[in-house]
Amino acid sequence: MNKRLLLFLATILLPIITFCQDNEVEEQGLDQIIDGWFGWATGWFVNIIFYQIPFSEDVQVFWVLFPLIIGATYFTFYFKLINFRGVFTSINIVRGKYDDLEDDHMVEVSDSVFTDDGDNPDTIRVEGQHAGEVTHFQALTAALSATVGLGNIAGVAIAVSIGGAGATFWMIIAGFLGMASKFVECTLGVKYRDIASDGTVYGGPMYYLSKGLKTKGFTTLGKVLAVIFAIMCIGGSFGGGNMFQVNQAFQLVESITGGEASFFHEKGWLFGIIMSILVGIVIIGGIKSIANVTDKIVPFMVVIYVGASLFILISKYDMIGAAFGQIFDGAFNAAGIAGGVVGVLVQGFKRAAFSNEAGIGSASIAHAAVKTNHPASEGMVALLEPFIDTVVVCTMTALVLIITGNVTAENASLNDAQAILLTSGAFGSVISWFPYVLTIAVVLFAFSSMISWSYYGFQAWSYLFGRTKTTEYTYKILFCIFVIIGSAASLGSVLAFSDAMIFAMMVPNMIGLVILAPKVKEELNKYMSKIKVFNTK
Repeated sequence: MNKRLLLFLATILLPIITFCQDNEVEEQGLDQIIDGWFGWATGWFVNIIFYQIPFSEDVQVFWVLFPLIIGATYFTFYFKLINFRGVFTSINIVRGKYDDLEDDHMVEVSDSVFTDDGDNPDTIRVEGQHAGEVTHFQALTAALSATVGLGNIAGVAIAVSIGGAGATFWMIIAGFLGMASKFVECTLGVKYRDIASDGTVYGGPMYYLSKGLKTKGFTTLGKVLAVIFAIMCIGGSFGGGNMFQVNQAFQLVESITGGEASFFHEKGWLFGIIMSILVGIVIIGGIKSIANVTDKIVPFMVVIYVGASLFILISKYDMIGAAFGQIFDGAFNAAGIAGGVVGVLVQGFKRAAFSNEAGIGSASIAHAAVKTNHPASEGMVALLEPFIDTVVVCTMTALVLIITGNVTAENASLNDAQAILLTSGAFGSVISWFPYVLTIAVVLFAFSSMISWSYYGFQAWSYLFGRTKTTEYTYKILFCIFVIIGSAASLGSVLAFSDAMIFAMMVPNMIGLVILAPKVKEELNKYMSKIKVFNTK
């Protein structure tokens, strides 16, 4: 208890000290100095990860999209369209229809992934214990909380402004394809997870890369890829999963509450301290505490957001047909759009990939904690994520923007904070009070993304530095400090670097997914045979 009290005090006091020190040198332009130095030091890495392959004068494609989309397409056919034929089974698993299949509670337990001692590290078996820490639904919402958010609200506005309404069609296609990648990585996350003697789950690409590739004879490759992934995941958790989220949430709060006249004007540090304390309180409890929050926030906010979208679509029902007409026509006949059809396709695929993170590997960390002894069952649940995130929420945003007339080339140069205001204005043109609700939703989405990414980062941190309480508290204190920094500072190069690290996670992850796909097929066949027997009873 004393350690927890110290953690609370550190969470509150350290960010304040950090801010005070920053305030003393603010006039000297410390933000700009750090940003410039960091950009010089890391620019090469950002340029490599976000290098754009020029296809024509008007079309440039991020190379990271190719392995993500090609991999997703490969998994779609390798698993015989599991992303389409498995949807109803996935829903039934979340509903608990197949919970009785979990009666064979044989749990593999491992205290450490670092030492093998010439033995199988998973030799301790505990009978009668239910594997995992959270339910299928909680694992789903914890993973969704990290993806549903600013990208669905701001990113879609930018995508359709650049690529026109037709970008929506390709966004949907990429979302369906991404369902297959999520299925593969989350099945592996459960199959190769570690469960410590106290029941704590450790899982994700670090483990299926090191343990899984070892079973295929690639021991050294697996260890190297696992370490690379863990390093990138830690960096991504501090940046894109933390600083970016709180920074964009603060900008919207400041704008919606009066801009320069707002109480929060130039008080990002205060907003950051509030968020830091809230985040600290939740993440102390680990995945169970995080899941208990996300399983309430995520469904509530998604329902509110989709409900408002449906209200607008119903009130403008006479324009729905024309909106879909623009989407389909723009997807294949992109006259006047830079890059034509290819440019529209790229914008749609880019937004889907940046939004649902299918193939990145992050979601498998949350899904690894699920209470199940059948890895494929959680893979089936996970394939719902891109459907909810991209096919439903992103499409709703696009339709609202199209119907309210906010898809214009003039908006193509907007940044994320400005794009959020564009989406907010689109909703506000029909529901006058909704921008305030949307502001709350953005803050909650940012909060839920932060607590989920804190879990992702901690899992990678513990993989590299061990599973002691000291390493745990060190990471969580650092994470809370970065909440303050992200809210109070304008470090563009830092955020660009952290985003690059998130997409760099894709490289080791996709290598592992392709090599281990046959293992996933084995798990799928075993689980589906059990469902078949269950359904005949």
